[in-house]
This record gives sequence, structure tokens and C-alpha cells, in this order.
Amino acid sequence: MTQILYSYISEEHHSYLLKEVAPRFSHDFQKKILKYRRWQDAQLSLLGRVLLWSSLKKLNKHLCVEDVRYNSYKKPYFENENIKFNISHSGNLVVCVITQNNEVGVDVEVLQDINVEDFKVQMTPLEWQNIVSSHNVKDAFFNYWTQKEAVIKAHGMGLSIPLNSFEVIENRTKIKEDSFFLTEINLDTNYKCHLASNDKIDTSLIDIKKVDLFMSLS
Repeated sequence: MTQILYSYISEEHHSYLLKEVAPRFSHDFQKKILKYRRWQDAQLSLLGRVLLWSSLKKLNKHLCVEDVRYNSYKKPYFENENIKFNISHSGNLVVCVITQNNEVGVDVEVLQDINVEDFKVQMTPLEWQNIVSSHNVKDAFFNYWTQKEAVIKAHGMGLSIPLNSFEVIENRTKIKEDSFFLTEINLDTNYKCHLASNDKIDTSLIDIKKVDLFMSLS
């Protein structure tokens, strides 16, 4: 089973989250979120941890968010565990995916107006042609963008891998000898989200749930 939890930030609930939820995590993490200038950035970071905590609880795992380690490319992981997870946020939405055994990456992006020409260099010639020939250029761009971002997160080397160095064709791609499979995750019509995995995931085994800000943390 692959769990996907997501939530939205709320200015109304920000004080509550800082006072009642943030203290559940390490002092270092609390210091980190207090350094953010914008409440939105602080809350997105905090909610990512809350969603991960909730996911671990659902799996009845002894792990906690303080057990998270980072590789040299800043990919988070649990040492000596088959639990794999990834977190992404954009706009007002944060999403966390957690599964067992498969390497996973998730990327979510708000469908904002942008000049797609600025990102032409990030796409392969075929991908770019598919984008500009689409009846909905913005949707086509973010479709590719979230797929490629999810792939490099699943791979584990992040932005050290140029986005134009691999090509997504029919929800599949390869980075050298590593194959990745992509699944679109429909969370919100104003966002585009994709899940990448090194093994094909049965969509019937994906459990997607929206999490309320005031969920029980006991």
C-alpha cells in the first residue's frame, strides 16, 4: 500500500500550530521554522513533518520524524528501513507519500501563469514540442515539470541531474540504467502532482487522504 496524505496551510490556524504542534518536534526543527520570514513557508515545512508523522502512525511503525537522515544530495530517508517517503509543497498545499521498498518521489506545483519559454532549456526537444503544440500549454508544461521533478527526487540525486538529460515518454523514463514509472495524483484542480517510483505502482493500492489541520496528535 502507498499512502498519500495532503493538507492546506491556514493563516487562521498558524498560532495554534506553532504553540501546540511544533513542540512535538525537535528543538532544532522548531528553530528552523521560526527563521522563516513568511508564515506560509514556516507552516508548509511544519505540515510536511505532521503528514510524515501521521503516515508513520498509520503504518504502526516505531519510527519517528527525528529518525530522518539525509543523503549527500539532501534526499531524506530512514536508515536501515524499507520505509520510503517523500514530501513536496507548492502554493498552499503540502503532500507526503510513504510506501515500503520502492524508491519514491513526489512533486506538486500550483498551476500559475508563467512564461514557459523560460524553461525550454529544461526539456528535451520532443517534450518541448509536445508542450508548445498542446491545446493547453500551461497544463502540458506542468505535467512534464512535475513528472521530471518527481523522478529526480525518487532517484535520490536531485538537481544534480539535469532535467533535460532524460525524457519522459508515456509515464516512463530512465536515468542511465534506472527505470522510473510515473503516476498522476489528482489532489486539486488548481495543482498538478505526480508520483515517481522505481517500480510500477498499482493505482488501486494508492490511498489518498486529505488531512485536517486539527487531526489528533496524541
